Amino acid sequence: MKNSKTIICLLLLLIFVSSCSNNIESQFKVDKISPWCIIGFDALDRSPKQRIDMLKQMGFTKYGYNKGKGDLTKMKEEFKLAKENNIEIVSIFLWLNAKRDSIGKLSPLNQELLSNINEVEYKPTIWLSFSNNYFEGLNQEQSIELSIEMIKFIKLKADKMGCKLALYNHHGWFGNPHNQVEILEKLNQNSITMVYNFHHSQEYIDEFPEIVKKIKPYLSFVNLNGVKKEGPQILPIGKGDYEFEMVKLLIDQGFHGPWGILGHLKTEDVQKVLKRNVEGLNLMSSKYIVEEGK
Repeated sequence: MKNSKTIICLLLLLIFVSSCSNNIESQFKVDKISPWCIIGFDALDRSPKQRIDMLKQMGFTKYGYNKGKGDLTKMKEEFKLAKENNIEIVSIFLWLNAKRDSIGKLSPLNQELLSNINEVEYKPTIWLSFSNNYFEGLNQEQSIELSIEMIKFIKLKADKMGCKLALYNHHGWFGNPHNQVEILEKLNQNSITMVYNFHHSQEYIDEFPEIVKKIKPYLSFVNLNGVKKEGPQILPIGKGDYEFEMVKLLIDQGFHGPWGILGHLKTEDVQKVLKRNVEGLNLMSSKYIVEEGK
């Protein structure tokens, strides 16, 4: 009888470990993750065609579009090439600056960005973030109110184009995840979500277990990075002190992707940067499987 119970326990353990392995490995497969900040962050300064070729060669099937140096003349060409090569552009970054963008009027560059989105065939999610110059001299209530009004303005444009909208944590007041949750609670629109970026998380590391619980209901995407309190800001996955536990907390709270990895280094070939992050992801998923199997 004891032998039978032991065998059953071992079988259940094997099933559990196998389940964890399949789940984690499938989440972190190259064709499931999205490179981010790869335009304008590439020492080789690839053209749209060269970038698409690189992504295909590496096995990626999706990525995020950031406007890089601000030249949008090849944006529609890139979207067309991506579609022809069965690569999805899942997101596009929209950065608002109080000196150039106000309710009812966006900067010429941001107007061009949205106009281009309107003309391409498939629609990425707009990742929206604010410069801190919007909130200088404002109290919490005023900052929340201003954010909500500006987000509503962008949301109307996103809806007309058929795009989803997600808030993106950068630096400053708007980069504080507690403030973003407060904004979303007051907006009370289920269609607006959050993108959480590990490379903007250093000052919130100690409270991350609390943050995960707050942001999980709104979370639609996580961009991974190595995390150290003292920096540097951009660090390969696996070279930090906290990213493994942060990912584990997210998974334990029920977030299972989608995940992104970063380029974000102007001085290096972005392909090499992405390779380091893929290697870090593989090591992290292996570590997670071992931890869960103990």
